Amino acid sequence: MMLEMLRNIVQRVNTAETLEEALNIIVFRVREAMGTEVCSVYLRDPLSNRLVFRATEGLNKNQIGLLSLAHDEGLVGLVATREEPVNLDNASQHPNFALLDGIGEEPFHAFLGVPIIHHKIVLGVLVVQQAQRRKFDESDEAFLVTMSAQLAGVIAHAQVTGSIQDEYTDASERPAGSTRVSGIGGSPGVAVGTVAVVSPVADLYAVPKKTATDRRAELRAFKQALESVRADVRAVAANLVDQLNAEDRALFDVYLSILDDSTIGAEVASLIKAGQWAQGALSQVMIEHIRHFEQMEHSYLRERAVDVKDLGTRVLSYLQAEAQDRREYSDRVILVGEELTASMLGEVPREKLVALVSVRGSGNSHVAILARAMGVPTVMGAVDLPYTKLDGKTVIIDGYNGVVHLNPSDMLLERFEELIAQEAALTKDLEALRDSDCETADGHRVPLFVNTGLMADVAISLDRGAEGVGLYRTEVPFLMQERFPSEEEQRQLYRQQLEAFAPKSVTMRTLDIGGDKSLPYFPIEEENPFLGWRGIRVTLDHPEIFLAQVRAMLKANVGLGNLRIMLPMVSNLQELQEAIDLVDRSYEEVLQEGYALTERPPIGVMVEVPAAVYQARAMARKVDFLSVGSNDLTQYLLAVDRNNARVADLYHAYHPAVIHALRWVSDSAHIEGKPVSICGELAGDPGAAVLLTAMGFDTLSMNSISLPKVKKALRSVMLEDAQRLLDEVLLMDNSDQIQRQVSDFLAERGMAQFVPVDLSEQTL
Repeated sequence: MMLEMLRNIVQRVNTAETLEEALNIIVFRVREAMGTEVCSVYLRDPLSNRLVFRATEGLNKNQIGLLSLAHDEGLVGLVATREEPVNLDNASQHPNFALLDGIGEEPFHAFLGVPIIHHKIVLGVLVVQQAQRRKFDESDEAFLVTMSAQLAGVIAHAQVTGSIQDEYTDASERPAGSTRVSGIGGSPGVAVGTVAVVSPVADLYAVPKKTATDRRAELRAFKQALESVRADVRAVAANLVDQLNAEDRALFDVYLSILDDSTIGAEVASLIKAGQWAQGALSQVMIEHIRHFEQMEHSYLRERAVDVKDLGTRVLSYLQAEAQDRREYSDRVILVGEELTASMLGEVPREKLVALVSVRGSGNSHVAILARAMGVPTVMGAVDLPYTKLDGKTVIIDGYNGVVHLNPSDMLLERFEELIAQEAALTKDLEALRDSDCETADGHRVPLFVNTGLMADVAISLDRGAEGVGLYRTEVPFLMQERFPSEEEQRQLYRQQLEAFAPKSVTMRTLDIGGDKSLPYFPIEEENPFLGWRGIRVTLDHPEIFLAQVRAMLKANVGLGNLRIMLPMVSNLQELQEAIDLVDRSYEEVLQEGYALTERPPIGVMVEVPAAVYQARAMARKVDFLSVGSNDLTQYLLAVDRNNARVADLYHAYHPAVIHALRWVSDSAHIEGKPVSICGELAGDPGAAVLLTAMGFDTLSMNSISLPKVKKALRSVMLEDAQRLLDEVLLMDNSDQIQRQVSDFLAERGMAQFVPVDLSEQTL
């Protein structure tokens, strides 16, 4: 019963268009469900840090928005400060009790307040009150705590949505501070631009809200789409006429009546005439009807919601096809969508694209990888972003900290424009280093390689002075196809990469799927994919895939000799030996086919799980080189999903455990006389590159955009000073302390521009 009440309240709150509507639903439904006399919500105002009386059932509604408490004032403030429930039988006798004049709570003695917390931040307090002097029982408290936890995300989303104004008649109406929405940094950099929302094909719930520029054209497009769907329905009915009974055939007549100009069609047309664009009007009307059917008690009628959704989706698909032909983009486009794809990026001219934001997705998704290769600032996993309301709005993207700033003030815009200008100037200055060797000020050589996955990476990488490829992600071409590429198709792809960099070495990682990289034609569905079937585990279970890929690599390497093969996600020596045996088998097969191979290319292991760290010496004896994948290694050492925005602040590559693990791997490889590289994001951090050089890493591999910065940083330090910094860091037990020490080291040597800019609190 309780679960059903909870579900019903959350469902109704989710349908609210505004924060006020959501709050009113909460107080009304919670009071009704708990059988209390009063239910109220107080929300924290981020500017004043006061708890504002925002909604109530049972108290004086005339005081809503007018009365407030300091964050530690009264019983409401006590709940917020303690971040736990307060349950009292006689509230007025508590030392923290503070009466708000005019609110009308004098008759009510029993008090139960619970905090509303979202991502560690107290958003407000949910309160129920009753005249009878009694403590609310444990089930009441449990219900309200559960209700608060369920509603926290909804309220956070509604707050952000409510902060987005459609327009301002003058500058004085613009919000005093911007609204921040946090996600995951997908690609570094900052950008200011105009949002262009792209929605997935025919998703009624992902249609952006915007006004029609030409109402007649929108109305005409809607009527054409409507007629197209009517024709589709009639055609389907005609094809099935001999296979359906009269009752089933009547259902098609119902579909046609739903699309009639006097019913849903008329409602959509009315909204278009009022100024909405056709897709938005259709989305609004269809969602209202879908919700209406879903809430019906009769199961047969509830199931008709699926039919209504299908019809709306069909109309929307025709509208989207029409709109795509007419779409134009502004000069500084920030592409925003629920889940961006590579094809969506291709719709925007590159010279106009300044940033990307994806509500879903990870920092290691195909789009994020592509964005880093293109040097486009990107935020992924911005789950609280009300993206459908942002089309045409000016926003700021902070790809360093994974933050989207909405409603930016003039001061904030000016601050970020300065940062953009500084980055452009720095990039220009660094171009002069392209042909210089990367070595420390006292002559210690540190080759800088790049991570690639697309041919688009090649020209940029070479232009920035890359000395080779430390990681070629072979899964990227696999992700872009609708089937496994053939051995010959792979050979051609690999040959292009090898030729482009020859005679510089190219390290090709064998297929690394699983985790958050599932092929559309070879889906891997697991409860915990990061600890499941991924990397070498998949390809060893499917040797036909592994053998074909390695043979393609070997054939592509004929006459060049710059191939190195790397094995991902190896966690034990048995896996390693099995993979080596398969490589040897592939080598023999290619020789038998008549290819002129001179010798088997070097084989290496990616150290990216803790087990591999502690078997690094044993693995080094079996292979030609080791390479640390710092992204996954950090994730597994800290037990933090790096693609989860909720725990993103716990993913810290400067964690002492990570630093010590990296030092251990480097020492282990060198004891066995084998070279060791690192190819994670950490290698592209100028400060971290100094530490890695001090640890003895032989090569650093990174995204091409980071290469000039790392080269500048290493050329500005003495190896002896870097080693002294490492000794200091190894004694520290706090990530932030290590980060500060490294930042101070860079700043003292004139490299303050490489210190990560903390823009996370910029809300001017």
